[in-house]
Amino acid sequence: MEVNHMPKEATIAKKAAVVDEVTDKFSRAKSAVVVDYLGLTVEEDTNLRKQLRDEGVELEVIKNTYLRRAAEKSGYEGLDDTFTGPTAVAFSYEDVAAPARVIYKFAKTAKNLEVKGGMIEGKVASMDQLSELSTLPDREGLLSMLLSVLQAPVRNVAYALNAVADSKGDDEPAA
Repeated sequence: MEVNHMPKEATIAKKAAVVDEVTDKFSRAKSAVVVDYLGLTVEEDTNLRKQLRDEGVELEVIKNTYLRRAAEKSGYEGLDDTFTGPTAVAFSYEDVAAPARVIYKFAKTAKNLEVKGGMIEGKVASMDQLSELSTLPDREGLLSMLLSVLQAPVRNVAYALNAVADSKGDDEPAA
């Protein structure tokens, strides 16, 4: 029976490449949420990954030692405590709120999914900040709210003009 061993240098280089890849993900991500997924069923895991993918979020299971080194290289002091036990990280490169929003909503039904920590816009986030971030609407919801705010003054002017027109019509004598 032949065992294929990699030379020690090749193993170290391969691990360094993984750390560099994770460092790049931390650097590019607008936000990242670290979770403990132990106890999720295959169906729950598949469902969570689909929901995250639909929001443009990448979920990856990464060894804690790689995560610690990558976080340190990226300048995220304070995440080391989250890199214990089974760990997965949800990276979002566009929508800051997407990973927190999907994971917190999913965690309401999947009791075995636990948020351990994360980062927002280059800074380590507290659990309260992540929870608060999870309540923000998605991009379409925010655009809808903005459109509503922009339409309100025009709508109010139209109501005022209509009211003036109606009041002038009441003051004139009937023919």
